[in-house]
Amino acid sequence: MTPQQIVLVQQSFAKVEPIADTAASLFYQRLFEIDPSALPLFRGGNMEQQGRRLMQMIAVAVKGLNQLDDLVPAVQALGRRHAGYGVLPQHYSTVGAALLWTLGQGLGPAFTPEVETAWVETYGLLSTVMQEAIAKDR
Repeated sequence: MTPQQIVLVQQSFAKVEPIADTAASLFYQRLFEIDPSALPLFRGGNMEQQGRRLMQMIAVAVKGLNQLDDLVPAVQALGRRHAGYGVLPQHYSTVGAALLWTLGQGLGPAFTPEVETAWVETYGLLSTVMQEAIAKDR
């Protein structure tokens, strides 16, 4: 990721934070629409609470992009926890697709190709770190 991409991700997420509850709801609706196999991972859970946790986790990651050395261990731990919940490698691509779609909905015209590319890079980095942590534990 370039420094400019980090700035784009941080600035764009600042525009999403005020609508975090709506964004989380849109995200999960889209995720379950494009990947019904993910739905059982959340059965019995409080989706409002899950949405708040999702948005908090994204906020921590976005703010931590300037200090990757500090962020990576937390992201690795997140990956390990997700593996314990039953998250499979194929879920990472559909989560990424749902995230990008949600950002597009929330940001509207501000979701420029440059912003989208920055988010693709960010999600790619974070999901790779999560998956590599799981692979190391096997």
